[in-house]
Formats: sequence, C-alpha cells, structure tokens
Amino acid sequence: MIMPTKQTRVIAALGSAQTLAWGSTYYLPAILAVPMAHDLDLSTGMVFAAFSAGLMFSACLGPLVGRRIDRFGGRDVLAISNLVFATGLAVLGAAQGAGMLFTGWLLIGAGMAMGLYEAAFSTLAGIYGRNARGAITGITLIAGLASTICWPITAYLEAEVGWRMACFIWAMAHLVIGLPLNRLVVPSGSQLVARESQDMSHTPPGRGAERPSLTMALLAFVFAVTWFTSTAMATHLPLLLQEAGASPAVAIGAAALVGPAQVAGRLLEFGLLQRFHPLLSARLAIIAHPLGGLLIIAFGAPAAIIFALLHGAGNGILTIAKGTLPLAIFGPSGYGFRQGLLMAPARFCQAGAPFLFALLMERYGAAALLLSIFLGLTGLATLLTLASPSKVEHA
Repeated sequence: MIMPTKQTRVIAALGSAQTLAWGSTYYLPAILAVPMAHDLDLSTGMVFAAFSAGLMFSACLGPLVGRRIDRFGGRDVLAISNLVFATGLAVLGAAQGAGMLFTGWLLIGAGMAMGLYEAAFSTLAGIYGRNARGAITGITLIAGLASTICWPITAYLEAEVGWRMACFIWAMAHLVIGLPLNRLVVPSGSQLVARESQDMSHTPPGRGAERPSLTMALLAFVFAVTWFTSTAMATHLPLLLQEAGASPAVAIGAAALVGPAQVAGRLLEFGLLQRFHPLLSARLAIIAHPLGGLLIIAFGAPAAIIFALLHGAGNGILTIAKGTLPLAIFGPSGYGFRQGLLMAPARFCQAGAPFLFALLMERYGAAALLLSIFLGLTGLATLLTLASPSKVEHA
C-alpha cells in the first residue's frame, strides 16, 4: 500500500502537471486567439474552429487512451502527453496559415486525450483503486487554479515576446516541468487494478453492476450537459452578465469569483461531502447553476455575484464527480476505457458550446440561460433515476 506521504507527493506532482496541461492548452485561446488570428490573417472564429477540432479529436481518442491506461497504468501515457503537447505548441508557434494552425491544435487534442483530467483520474484509479476519491479531489484542488495562474503568464508572455514565443515557452515547460513530474513521481499503478479485477472475478456481480449500459448512457448524458454549460459559461459569462444588466466592471468582477468558488466547492467535497456517496455530491452540485440562472432571470444584475458563486461551486464539485462517480458505481476495473467512453459526448458538446450559446445570446440576451437551466434540471432528473447512495457501493 502506498503510504500517505507518498500519496501526497503523487497528488502534488499530478496536480502541478495538470495545472500546466490545462493552462497551456485549454485556456490558451482565451488570451492568444486574437493575436493568432491577426498575425495569420485569419478570423478569430477560424482559430476557435481549430481549437474545437482539437477537442473533438480528443473525444475520439479518449477510449483508446483509457484502455491503454487500464492495461499498463497511466504514468507513461501522461509522460507521452507532455511530448505531444510540446510538439503541438511548437507547431502552433511556427504556424504560417490555417493548415499548421489546425495541425497544431489536432496534436494538442491528442495530448488532451492523454494528459488532462480523464487520464489523470484513470491513473489514480489504477494506483489507489476504490480509494482514489481523495486523490482525485486533491489534484482538482490544485489544477482548479490553472486559469488563475496561467492566464496572467500567457498574457505577460504575449505582451513581452509575442504569441509565437509564448507557445514555444509553454512547449518548453512541458519538457522541463511536466515530463519529469509525470514520469519520475507518478507510480506505474496497473497492478492494483489487475489484482482488484481478479478478486472481483471470484465474487458475484455487485449492485453497482446492474444495468451497466443504461447507467453508462445516463452518466454520459449528465456529463455532456454539464460540460456544455461549463464551457458556455467559461466563454461568455462576463458578456452574459452584462446582458442581464450588470455594468462591465460588475460583470468582470462577478465572473472572476467563479474560480475561487470552484476551489471552495472542491474544498467542501474534500471535507464534508467526502463522507457521503459521490452521487449525493453530484445531485447537490448540478442544481446550483439552475438556481443561480433563475435568480439572474428574475432579478437581473443584483443576482450576478450569487449566480457566479453558485455556478462556480457547483462546477467545481461536478469536475470531481466526473472522476469519482464512475469509480463508485463501477469500480476501478476498466475505469480508463469507461471514462473515455463517458467523456466522449461531453467533449463534443464542449466543442460546440461557445458557438451555440453565442447564437442564443445574440438573439435572446440573458434569456439564453433558459437552455442551461433546462439542461441542468434534466441532468438532475437523470441523476435521480440512478440508485440512491444507500443502494450503490461506496468508493
């Protein structure tokens, strides 16, 4: 068994590597899309289209990567992701047109399949088995600050040395920081899952194994609608709050509270909610956005801060639930492949969310929130159809 001190090192290493992975890829277009488009003589929409293509490619590769982690552990996969990220970022930095732009983002999309939360969660499930919930929460607590840390760094680099050199510097960071963390600190971790799988093969199927295909489909739907909303809010929240009547300063200030609220939600999960089944955490978290959205529609700008806090806290807990809920219901055997399947629809919804929500806001203003409210309520209804915490095995 891995001792707590070693577990702390693993969490710190993976959390730091995840902060780098998210900050230098997923959060990159928010800062660099405009200068990229201007320098390459392309529309900003074209840059985001390339980013979306990378997300969709990531969705396609997810199950294959998950199966690899199930068989051999995630350490080497995570390490390779740093090499792929570095290559993709270098291609972006050297891009001279749309072709290299799309190639760079497709490479980064492959890295996302191998190096973001799904791969990290699968790695932890391989190391700690059903006891991975605390470790999953731990790395999300650290990586939850990715935008807070990396957006200012990217903005500074772009202003001082240009967007191309910013891409090259992030590429170097993957080689100098991310690669050693993933390769040298993270255990291989495939033996524990193999042993648990062998033990499970001599026991009758657990209650969590009932109707697995239906449960998988229901969870995939929940993750898809929540990731759609999360990505739409990450892209449009300041403008959405202005559409609701908030001043630009209030809108930006309220939107800035989402990050700290996410961390607060994860601390709540790490402390109080960890004593309960993750299904309860997910149910409580998924209702937060609809409640905040209804307040915005009813009261407008005065509810902006409350909405941001509710959305952020709920989203922070749901990020953890995407890792802990499948582990609690299905166990660690085949976790990586299952995680890849579950998150594939979410990646596609994530890729289309900014464009679709922008169209709705253009036509309906703040009333576009009715869509995300509806999706949140349908997600809650779906979670309520799953077995209650007392009827599902605890992680």
